[in-house]
Amino acid sequence: MIKVIDIGANLTDPVFKGVYHKTHAHQGMTSIPDDFSDVIKRAKAVGMSAMMVTGGSLHESRKAIKLAKEDDCLYATVGCHPTRVKEFETTLDKSTNSPNPEKYYNDLLKTIEEGGDKVVAVGECGLDYDRTHFASIEIQKKYFELQFNLAETTKLPMFLHNRNTNGDFVEIVRKNRDKFSTGVVHSFTSSMEEMLQCVELGLYIGINGCSLKTEENVNVAKAIPDDKLMIETDCPYCDIKRTHASYKYLEESINNQAKQEENGINSNGEWWLAPKQKVKNRWTQDFMVKGRNEPCTIRQVLRVLAKIRNQDEQYLADVIYKNTTKVFFPNKQL
Repeated sequence: MIKVIDIGANLTDPVFKGVYHKTHAHQGMTSIPDDFSDVIKRAKAVGMSAMMVTGGSLHESRKAIKLAKEDDCLYATVGCHPTRVKEFETTLDKSTNSPNPEKYYNDLLKTIEEGGDKVVAVGECGLDYDRTHFASIEIQKKYFELQFNLAETTKLPMFLHNRNTNGDFVEIVRKNRDKFSTGVVHSFTSSMEEMLQCVELGLYIGINGCSLKTEENVNVAKAIPDDKLMIETDCPYCDIKRTHASYKYLEESINNQAKQEENGINSNGEWWLAPKQKVKNRWTQDFMVKGRNEPCTIRQVLRVLAKIRNQDEQYLADVIYKNTTKVFFPNKQL
């Protein structure tokens, strides 16, 4: 049986409670439905044994821990995303009413400690030069480096973010490599050279739909060493779209499933290839919301990787599962 772990699920996003841009959009029932429990059920139905709920800020990290404590299969990361690092400098010291980055750092550390064994990584932290309108490069670098101290103090692995950083990410990781055990560069979209540099530093590579958009992406994913590969959805984002280079590796399976259904053959075993969906304002129970990615689609990522790497799907799932438990769940029985 295939078992999977989603290392990056943004389950604190309000869309998983039916709220889009602060508006409840789900309709079709006597009351506004909350389909979060259905999202979790669908994930477990595809063999999901654990999901890491991503913390991208202090507030979000606290929400991730609260959510993780409500279900045995959920765990959390704690950190500050590069687009949110200005929060270090907008946190005020109550006594002086002046910026106090140290307080924000200490609150992150306290949150990790209070989360106990539900916290499995420091992050999401790193660099993102595609979105410097949220935080300048210098501020991103400053507070990325600071978060290595969280990993050094707590002995947790790291959940890392890297977008278009012209070698700065690798340079900072290399400089601080003695402060943390290991970690994963999630939602990887960088070059072959940068992938190999990350692997050389002992990092793992997380692959999702956004990691498989282009032929170059596919070639990089194909070359990741077996023992450094992990998978994720980064939901509600990063699904595999028809326009992606990777879609053709799903197309045959999807078409075969459609033919089986036309011939009256039950193909529910692989329903995750083309799950039933409705747009958000017409949503009804037992349907996914169109345009909102979910953890259950992690099996699509696994299928694509197995095909491009010419590997047996069960074998690859077992390898990835072993990698993930080794890093994030070394003392847990999932």
